[in-house]
Amino acid sequence: MRKFIFLVAFILSVTKAAATANDSIPVLLTDTEIQIECTEGINSMYNFDFKRADSQFRWLRGKYGWHPLPYFLLGLSQWWRIVPNIQETKYDSALLVYLDSTILVAENIFNKGSEVEGGFFLSAAYAFKGRLYAERRAWRKAASAGKNAMKYLDYCRDHEEFGPEILFGDALYNYYSVWIPENYPILKPVMMFFRDGDKELGLTQLKEVASNAFFTRTEAQYFLMRIMANEENDRRAALFTSEYLNETFPNNAYFQRFYARMLYSTGKYDKAEIISKSIITKIDSSYNGYEQNSGRYAAFFLGEINSHRDEPEEAEKYYKLCVKYGDEIGAQEKGYYLYSVLNLGRYAADRGDKDIAKENFRRVKKLSSKKDRTYKLAKEYLKRL
Repeated sequence: MRKFIFLVAFILSVTKAAATANDSIPVLLTDTEIQIECTEGINSMYNFDFKRADSQFRWLRGKYGWHPLPYFLLGLSQWWRIVPNIQETKYDSALLVYLDSTILVAENIFNKGSEVEGGFFLSAAYAFKGRLYAERRAWRKAASAGKNAMKYLDYCRDHEEFGPEILFGDALYNYYSVWIPENYPILKPVMMFFRDGDKELGLTQLKEVASNAFFTRTEAQYFLMRIMANEENDRRAALFTSEYLNETFPNNAYFQRFYARMLYSTGKYDKAEIISKSIITKIDSSYNGYEQNSGRYAAFFLGEINSHRDEPEEAEKYYKLCVKYGDEIGAQEKGYYLYSVLNLGRYAADRGDKDIAKENFRRVKKLSSKKDRTYKLAKEYLKRL
């Protein structure tokens, strides 16, 4: 609490000084010198070297404390600590403090006439608050933050002079405002209160941001990768982006995990094996961001790869490791966990260990929904025994 009060007092002092010293607020989003000064910190952040990144962002705060950019980058650094395991809550408080600081400083430049740049950071900060609150199932707070993000997004629209950075929020809105009611019809009445989106335009805008932006480039690539894999079913495009992100930021646990997933799903087993083993090695070596959730993915892929190769001992070893990781983070109802237990039951049945097989199949039935394929398979296997 003391740190928060001190930070707020510091912000108020620098914003007041900036307002009295200069009525014309410089634009930082399009300043190439600022981009050069931010490059090392941003690259370090996405490569999960958070200590170096935060040091750079704090230096930026000391130099540009009147502007929301450094506070937002410090918040983004906290967000990427959460991304590998979205259920992790220990970084929530710090993230919210930096986002609230971003909002406070952005409101100052917004009210002093910098509506586009101020609106950009206000929209972004509220959007990240909404994402966090939604993950924590704080629906009222998420809705309130989302409403504010939409409000300030309108100030950023149609300002090409700010370059592709400003397109980022509009791109996501255009895509998801169409995708959400298509996939969740129950939300159609809610979307009637918002302006119409354009999914194809959103994808085009997102690709432009991913290719040409500076501050939002990697975030756009992150969303583009997920959209292509999960929504558009374009695995080739998702694989291409995930490979680029993994090569550019080789110590980013999320990017490496996603790359392993795309390699596995496209049948590139030899490379998927190398990447998955690298993830487990980094977990054992305590790399930043490498934890049980990423291990759960990697171990499952290795179990499946060895199963396809008819290497039962290796397959069982990795299925057991997947179960171990899942137990450690309470992910027993996740698909990779359930399929690992199911496969362990299958191998036990093949060896004639009926009691162990039954125990595993019953466990899958207990943890699965009756509509799930894992439930139906476990039920079928139990009948055979």
